[in-house]
Amino acid sequence: MQQTVSTNQLQRFKNIKLVSFIADFMLVGMVFGPPIAPFLAASGVWLLGGIADIIYFMGNHVCPQPDMGLDLASPFLMAVCMRCYGTVTGLLITRLLYAVTGGKGVYWLSQYGWNGAALASVLMMAYPLELAAQIFGLWDFNNYLVTPFGLITGLAWGLFVMPILHR
Repeated sequence: MQQTVSTNQLQRFKNIKLVSFIADFMLVGMVFGPPIAPFLAASGVWLLGGIADIIYFMGNHVCPQPDMGLDLASPFLMAVCMRCYGTVTGLLITRLLYAVTGGKGVYWLSQYGWNGAALASVLMMAYPLELAAQIFGLWDFNNYLVTPFGLITGLAWGLFVMPILHR
């Protein structure tokens, strides 16, 4: 028996593919942009410096402490701190996990509806709670300390949104 596909089904499939592509494109930029920005800025090439300026502009608007980035190409720092880069790493790990599992597994939080959203929200609080603890003087900024808090946040975020973005 021959199966027919409606125009609406094809359009929906194309929209899902577009959302998945845009999400992956943005993730690639978030993974590679911050660590290559210092090298682009240090190159002395006008065009590469302009690209670095764009990356630094975005980093300054998403990272609460971009001045704490790693010193990769002195005097230029990584475009975000390691807390933010830990979050991006968590997102990358979950994207790779989603590619391998196809969204099948008990750990994908979106399948649990509001309970999954609540758990993801609680876990995503690792980042702001650590930042608040630092601001209130419980400890000083330390890359070895802040990175795991960002990683937990990124993993929680990714475990919730990857199945939604990449059906």
